[in-house]
Amino acid sequence: MRASQLFMPTLKDDPSDAEAASHKLLVRGGFVRQFAAGIYIFLPLGWRVMERVNRIIREEMDAIGALELSMPTIHPAEVWQQTGRYYDIGAEMFRLKDRGDRDMVLAMTHEEVFAWLAGRELRSYRDLPQIWYQIQTKFRDEPRPKGGVLRVREFLMKDSYSFDIDVEGLEVSYAKHIEAYDRIFTRTGLRFYRVESDPGMMGGLGAHEYMADSPAGEDRVALCECGYAANVELARSIALPPSAEEVTDLEGSEGPVEVSTPNTRTIAEVSSLLGIPASGLIKSLLMISDGQPVLAMVRGDQELRERKLERVLGASFRPAHPEEVKEITGTEGGFLGPVGLSGVRLLADLSLAPDGPGGARGYVTGANKLHAHLRGVVLGRDAQVEFVDLHEATSGEGCPECGGVLRIEQVIEVGNIFKLGTKYSDPLGVTVLDEDGVERPVIMGSYGIGPARIMATAVEQGNDERGIVWPKAIAPFDVQLVQVQAADETQTAVAAEVYFMLGEQGWDVLWDDRDVRAGVKFADAELIGAPVRVTVGKLAAHGVVEVQPRAGSERQEVALAELAATVASLWQAAR
Repeated sequence: MRASQLFMPTLKDDPSDAEAASHKLLVRGGFVRQFAAGIYIFLPLGWRVMERVNRIIREEMDAIGALELSMPTIHPAEVWQQTGRYYDIGAEMFRLKDRGDRDMVLAMTHEEVFAWLAGRELRSYRDLPQIWYQIQTKFRDEPRPKGGVLRVREFLMKDSYSFDIDVEGLEVSYAKHIEAYDRIFTRTGLRFYRVESDPGMMGGLGAHEYMADSPAGEDRVALCECGYAANVELARSIALPPSAEEVTDLEGSEGPVEVSTPNTRTIAEVSSLLGIPASGLIKSLLMISDGQPVLAMVRGDQELRERKLERVLGASFRPAHPEEVKEITGTEGGFLGPVGLSGVRLLADLSLAPDGPGGARGYVTGANKLHAHLRGVVLGRDAQVEFVDLHEATSGEGCPECGGVLRIEQVIEVGNIFKLGTKYSDPLGVTVLDEDGVERPVIMGSYGIGPARIMATAVEQGNDERGIVWPKAIAPFDVQLVQVQAADETQTAVAAEVYFMLGEQGWDVLWDDRDVRAGVKFADAELIGAPVRVTVGKLAAHGVVEVQPRAGSERQEVALAELAATVASLWQAAR
């Protein structure tokens, strides 16, 4: 394609509201434009990238026997009401009414609709297994859309759904998707991790997420060299031993001792007053779940991971209101503790157990009395509690699989896979007859990928001070051909020869034939980021051009007869 015929409105300056590198560069490079908050237009360059991503996705999905179809993006609310998600999902769902005053929704995802179709078309175990997929528009009313195309309100999504007669079949379909997803993300050039995750609103038997490291990411994962990887929402870890500084092991002592702590409510304040490190204190948080009080406890130097607590409880929860704290404990927030507390479920992190990293040592807790704490509390001796995993994994803690050292990385979620089981087939009546003629619910799986997130993540992981460095498989063009002087007939003739020669060999070439300054062309070439650049300049009269990779600065002067081999070599070396 000739640049003179291509709409590619590049910019010199970053957009004023952009923070993420991908947001800045995709706007500056003329790939996208913002239409409204969280709503973007993909310009020709951006859509070429999206189409390349989608082609890879289609090839790999087709390779595992998946069948592509297309579902509507506006749904009658009834199908979402049947599964209960219409009521469980908050303001993120776009809700509307049609002219007949019927409740409708804009698709956030398509579990209900795929299940609806399966329930009407699949009759027997002979119809299974099935894997159906689509690449379709979705809507989510994000409260704070940001990061360019990373967090938006309208987005393109590849989602697929598997239908099997039993859990064993689901495992096969799940494994097929893992293979396909690994190939997709490898081919698109991303550095990625497949991590254990929480099913969340999707529900089901288990889930994994595909994460790509980036400072722009809003998720965090715990990783170990042994291969352990999990979202911090549920990552397990071996807590570091608490600091021994000025904390006495009180195992075998007579019991806790009350100490005066006037106007000291926070961990930092109590730690400072008593001269005890935060790891010698217990942080106690009163929650209400299904109308019942729960005291969740972690070490003072740890943070409670709320999703872990929710999984332990098997239900949602909320912090107790001040008046509830007073009624249940007799005191105020900041002075809560497990000793002597009745009618409250007591949950303590595993690191506080007598056989945990701290041993049966004494901790400081609230005394359930205003301006007072207890020193020397040993859980399991002074208060009978349930020991469960509640704390958030942090860098430096031990790996639960091998005992190695965990690291925490900021990541972008680019895909997810869920073992749904019968969460949707049960309420929507998706059943088939098995070999014995018995009606059984179909076992489902759900698998998603965000093409625009792959695009943005590739920019996050591949950029420099000059612009984007695309992975070769999804770059908008394979080669950028820069003709230094548009009016020079010799350069035009050589550029045309190069353009048609490379095109005939299968390379997708952008020929910058615009009548603008050479500096503008070079700056745009680096900003747009094609893997290989060929420059036709003064040496054209001698049948020589310059060639260089976008990821490096080394230039080669190459005779036209050697150009094809040089381009192929540089392409092969590109990521």
